[in-house]
Amino acid sequence: MTTSNLSKIKPKLRTQGVVSGNFGKAKVKAGSPLRDIGMTNAKVVKINTQDDYLNRLHVAYEATDDAKLKKFIFNEIKKILIQRGQW
Repeated sequence: MTTSNLSKIKPKLRTQGVVSGNFGKAKVKAGSPLRDIGMTNAKVVKINTQDDYLNRLHVAYEATDDAKLKKFIFNEIKKILIQRGQW
C-alpha cells in the first residue's frame, strides 16, 4: 500500500477574504436602491398630458438624426395612437 500525504493537509478556517454566500458575489443589504424613485418633496407636481407628450415626441422625431432614437419615438407614437384607436 502506498502512503499519501493527504493526511498531512491541514484544513484552513475561512478567516480571510470577502464574505460570500451569494454565489461568489459579495453579500449586499436587502432592499432596492430604486425604492425611493417617484418620491418628491415638491408642493406642486405637474404631470404632462398624453397630448403634450405626443407633441413633444413629434418635435423630437423631427429634430434627431439618430436611427435608434427615431425608432423608439416612432414606437411610442404608435403605442399611443393604437391605444386611442387612431392607428
